[in-house]
Amino acid sequence: MAGDKMQDWVQARADELPGVTVDQPFGPEVDVFRVRGLMFMALSPSTATSVTLKSAPADAEALRATFPAIIPGYHMNKRHWITLLADGSLEHGLVEELVTEAYRLVVAKLPRAQRPVDPEVFGRV
Repeated sequence: MAGDKMQDWVQARADELPGVTVDQPFGPEVDVFRVRGLMFMALSPSTATSVTLKSAPADAEALRATFPAIIPGYHMNKRHWITLLADGSLEHGLVEELVTEAYRLVVAKLPRAQRPVDPEVFGRV
């Protein structure tokens, strides 16, 4: 059940973000979420046990130290990616914030003309 809830949360948040597309370059078992062709999130809809997100290295380290359900990115660069385990311990707001931050990190790397939002202000509280 926890996995289903987290999957719903990340899917709903990603659907709200401007310019997001979804494809399956690794096969039908993994949905890859992109903005202007750059990946910011991977989700396995069949298992619903985890989601992998882009993260700033310092943030990734702090998150892993703080939350047991956040581990180094599964099958990804461990410095720049985190995996959220759907064990029910992560709060909805935190999960949505991490999806937004992953999106912002990728948007910030795009040329200004291709950015669907201003990453300096989008999603900031």
